[in-house]
Amino acid sequence: MTELTTIPIAAPDGSATDLGEHKGEVMLIVNVASKCGFTPQYEGLEALQRKYDGKGFTVVGFPCNQFGAQEPGDAEEIANFCKLTYDVSFPVMGKIDVNGEEAAPIYQYLKDEAPGLLGSKSIKWNFTKFLVNRAGKVVKRYPPQTKPEDLARDIEALL
Repeated sequence: MTELTTIPIAAPDGSATDLGEHKGEVMLIVNVASKCGFTPQYEGLEALQRKYDGKGFTVVGFPCNQFGAQEPGDAEEIANFCKLTYDVSFPVMGKIDVNGEEAAPIYQYLKDEAPGLLGSKSIKWNFTKFLVNRAGKVVKRYPPQTKPEDLARDIEALL
């Protein structure tokens, strides 16, 4: 069985890394974009990060440009936007694809573990969220319109 925290991912600088430093933590994994109608959710994601910081929880953002070219920037532009606009403290990884043949392995895994509506595996839009328990199991998938603050009860149940 594949372990989520060992799946190779891209660091913001493009180098290979994984989520090993978050092994044993509850994670909320989100495909993010800076020019999306849901972009203000960064504020709610950061609020969750700050509320549960130190309790074994982290948000992990994966910038994605597959939906309406809403994440056109490079790693530096994305990092600056996140820090200056929303004071993001959670990790924002390298830009990835979440659908198609070039979909990042971590997103292939997430979609297999938690299919969407009617069993669909494709990600419909930016800010689709996956809640992962301390054992690395995907416990729930949330559509983009689900606000981060609406996840607090589910997160607390896993902490």
